[in-house]
Amino acid sequence: MKKVFLGGTCNGSTWRDGLIKNLKINYFQPQSDEWTPEMMQEEIKQRAECDFCLYVITPKMTGFYSIAEVVDDSNKRSEKTIFSYINEDDGKAFSEHQLKSLEQTGKMIRENGAHFFKTLEEIADYLNNH
Repeated sequence: MKKVFLGGTCNGSTWRDGLIKNLKINYFQPQSDEWTPEMMQEEIKQRAECDFCLYVITPKMTGFYSIAEVVDDSNKRSEKTIFSYINEDDGKAFSEHQLKSLEQTGKMIRENGAHFFKTLEEIADYLNNH
């Protein structure tokens, strides 16, 4: 069975729950309350081994590493890389400037040969049918 790496925003974001309930494939959930060096190594392993590498960015993001990961993967593993963003998360929203930047990031990722979807429903449909 195929498997997707669920990368992107953590920080208490629940976007993964909404996606997981619609998935018909396996997944690797990297979100954890306590991050260890061993977990980082497992994440790197899973990114390489999973059939798909998904990165969903939400306004709860506080760091920028997920953006670097998705751009890197769109260059190195374009056929299995998927990017999306959610404009609102638990009462937080992106500014117009941030939304324009995310759109441009999505276009860059698509031009690299990877996938850029606008909704979790589109992502689930793609993952379940490829």
